[in-house]
Amino acid sequence: MPSGVDYSELGGSLPAISSLNASYSQASLSLPSPYYPPLPPGERRAFSDVRRTFCLFVTFDLLFITLLWIIELNISKSIWTSLENEVVHYNFKSSFFDIFLLAVFRFLCLQLGYAAFRLRHWWVIAITTLVTSAFLIAKVICSDLFSQNAFGYVLPITSFVVAWLETWFLDFKVLTQEAEDERAYLAAVNAACEPAPLISPRPVSDGQFYSPPESLAGSDEDLDEEGLGRKELTEQDKQFLRQGREAMAVVEQILTQEENWKFEKTNEMGDAVYTLEIPFHGKTFILKALLQCAAELVYQEVILQPEKMVQWNRTVSVCQILQRVDDNTMVSYDVSAGAAGGVVSPRDFVNVRRVERRRDCYISAGIATSHSSKPPHSRYVRGENGPGGFVVLKSSSNPSVCTFIWVLNTDLKGRLPRYLIHQSLAATMFEFMSHLRQRINEVRISYR
Repeated sequence: MPSGVDYSELGGSLPAISSLNASYSQASLSLPSPYYPPLPPGERRAFSDVRRTFCLFVTFDLLFITLLWIIELNISKSIWTSLENEVVHYNFKSSFFDIFLLAVFRFLCLQLGYAAFRLRHWWVIAITTLVTSAFLIAKVICSDLFSQNAFGYVLPITSFVVAWLETWFLDFKVLTQEAEDERAYLAAVNAACEPAPLISPRPVSDGQFYSPPESLAGSDEDLDEEGLGRKELTEQDKQFLRQGREAMAVVEQILTQEENWKFEKTNEMGDAVYTLEIPFHGKTFILKALLQCAAELVYQEVILQPEKMVQWNRTVSVCQILQRVDDNTMVSYDVSAGAAGGVVSPRDFVNVRRVERRRDCYISAGIATSHSSKPPHSRYVRGENGPGGFVVLKSSSNPSVCTFIWVLNTDLKGRLPRYLIHQSLAATMFEFMSHLRQRINEVRISYR
């Protein structure tokens, strides 16, 4: 292909998705990447400052609870007598010893998870906080601690508050800061290894496009003149055209980096979701699926008629074409349906899309933009999409099958934790594929 990206070879390297597994992913990750070479030893900190502060806070939690318990033992009677009563003759209703053990449990779990194993997930602290909260609530309800002395209030309340402070600090400080540091690291490595950013705007090559059948691409001046046979382009129109081509360039480069895609999960249909960290754009989700239909059918339903997607895709409630800039470029307005039982409210997006039809694939690439007819509205949270889109690869050996790829880079805005968004995106992509397969079956039946 003129652009240097051989999509027929790419399609051949994407056989039935069910044959792809985590071992392939781990093998590819263990190889040195030509795009993101590691920095020399010592230039990256293995243990971030914010994580070290969190571990110190966890240690302070244990020491503080221990100190309060020792003071309580000394106040009641002699410390040895009190220790014998609370440990040897332990009583759930009157002893503070179990609150001390609860602090030891939190300390061990959190230090093992986030200091020893350096996990980057919230599940460990979720377990410790859940166990702590449930135990302390049961302790307060069933025991008679409040009738003993002031420590009947202080110890349970302190333990409860500190546990939730640890949860907040890890979720909103440690994980968030480390993700930002990782993104900055990738960007710095890329800038050091390439004369220009890896993901950068570049001219689109010659090829067959959606309409008219053929369109030439050359200098910026030539590109800006595309579509002038119908009307003169405004500065805003030219900006839309540039954004569309930038998104297309990013999607093309993502497709060439398949060896760097990190496997995330798969479903019973063999669809697989991968992720890739893109400098300046962040975490990108990539869905790959094998469809038992001609590529032209998917092109018709997903790319060519996006405004009709709401008829069969339940993850989208509104899709409107705000403006057709030229035969290849349009501006659309989309509203996503709520997710997670209403936890994630509907989001609206304004995107510029560029569609290209080539010899062996169809591509629709888009990115967030702004349009005067759809300013942000109080009814929805305005989301922002990074470079992404849909790719339909034709099969060189079997015209009745095709490979479908969805590249998704999105920021839902609002106050949702990033990990919650990332957890829900894969499920949303799988749900989309379920609706798409159902739509394909309906279209086939209607053609019979």
